[in-house]
Amino acid sequence: MVLNLENVGKMKINEFLGSTLECQCGKPHSVNIDKIIVENGAVNKVPGILQEMGRKNALVVADSHTFEVAGKKVVELLTASNIKHKVYVYQSEGHLVPDEQAVGKLVLQVEKDTDVIVTVGSGSLNDLVKFVSWLIKVPSLVVATAPSMDGYASDTSALIIDNLKTSVTSDYPKIIIGDVDILKQAPMTMILAGLGDIIGKYSALNDWLISEIVNDEYHCSVTAKISSDAIEKCVTNIEGIKKREDKAIKDLMEGLVRTGIAMSFVGNSRPASGCEHHISHFWEMAFLFAGKEALLHGTKVGMSSVITAKLYELLPETKVDFDKAVSVARAFDEKAWREKVIAMYGKAAPGILKLSEKDGRNSIEKRIARISKIKENYDAIMNIAKAAPSAARVRALMEEAGAPVRPKEVGIDDATALNGVIMAKEVRPRYSMLNLLSDLAILEELAKKASDYVK
Repeated sequence: MVLNLENVGKMKINEFLGSTLECQCGKPHSVNIDKIIVENGAVNKVPGILQEMGRKNALVVADSHTFEVAGKKVVELLTASNIKHKVYVYQSEGHLVPDEQAVGKLVLQVEKDTDVIVTVGSGSLNDLVKFVSWLIKVPSLVVATAPSMDGYASDTSALIIDNLKTSVTSDYPKIIIGDVDILKQAPMTMILAGLGDIIGKYSALNDWLISEIVNDEYHCSVTAKISSDAIEKCVTNIEGIKKREDKAIKDLMEGLVRTGIAMSFVGNSRPASGCEHHISHFWEMAFLFAGKEALLHGTKVGMSSVITAKLYELLPETKVDFDKAVSVARAFDEKAWREKVIAMYGKAAPGILKLSEKDGRNSIEKRIARISKIKENYDAIMNIAKAAPSAARVRALMEEAGAPVRPKEVGIDDATALNGVIMAKEVRPRYSMLNLLSDLAILEELAKKASDYVK
């Protein structure tokens, strides 16, 4: 079967697994996941799945919260089935930080005869186990405890390395288990974080289209449709999500997993992550360095999605002076830029500076070439911006769900919120609306307007 725009929306989630799929984009797609189970009572299938996999010595990994939610149940099931297992529980009062120390602690728990890791959790736990699974070549499966983020089906992990939020290669869980009975009991903040992560796909998909125009980046409209379908399925039943209805929670979890599959299909995070994620990463690092309790990933993404929607809205309303943009590019001051990165990123600055040297992001010649490409294709870019959902629409979706839309509601002060919009383009070497506005020398002007919109 060849994936195309007509059939991809009709496919059941497990039809994406198990084989390489040809696509109308011309690139074959595959994801190395064996099975996805999202249903009521799914956790009870864990012992049988391990037996089917031929695994006999499990390392069960949870944190102090997720162990109470589902970890104890998994241990009881393994004990009743006489499956040998060891349990490791991260002790953390707040959110687990997925840094080098956390990776090291997990690696030390792996025994010589460990042949599978069972993750009981979501975000950071999922990222840690996926990375360690890849590192030690031991497969994993995950029992999701919340529909809170889209990383379950991704082959990258978001870790804090040398104080910098970094995407690293990892391994897929072989099995993803989403027990709706468990998922719907997750704290509403985590459920809304999952919705925020889904809503973030609006700007991510538009950023991808813009980079296709400006940088001739590979783009797959079929894979993008997997993400856009997931968005629409979730935002059309926000009331059901708020009421924790089984179908709505199942759709949310499947939507998050589908966008993870979309990322895996194209080999990067384009179908699910754009400048809204970059802003979120900036805010996360700011909190980490200030010693503040971390915010849920999707909570930040949802709020930043309102800001990025405003940026898309403002661009067509702004007169662009291409001659000025070229002049600003030619006058780029590398020393001043480095000083600003150091001031804004603190402990993470060395990582940013190292990345910039590697990817040549500050090349004046490349920037001028992009400005020329933008000018040549300005009408097409304007069409993308005008077709993007309005800031009012994105804001209304968040407010309807009861999710925060103003950074200050969750402790992000006005300066940090604005700095995130201006400086987030340095987090990843991936072109987005933020980079386009910077190339056109209007980023700071529009960042201020967009930030004011959510004050």
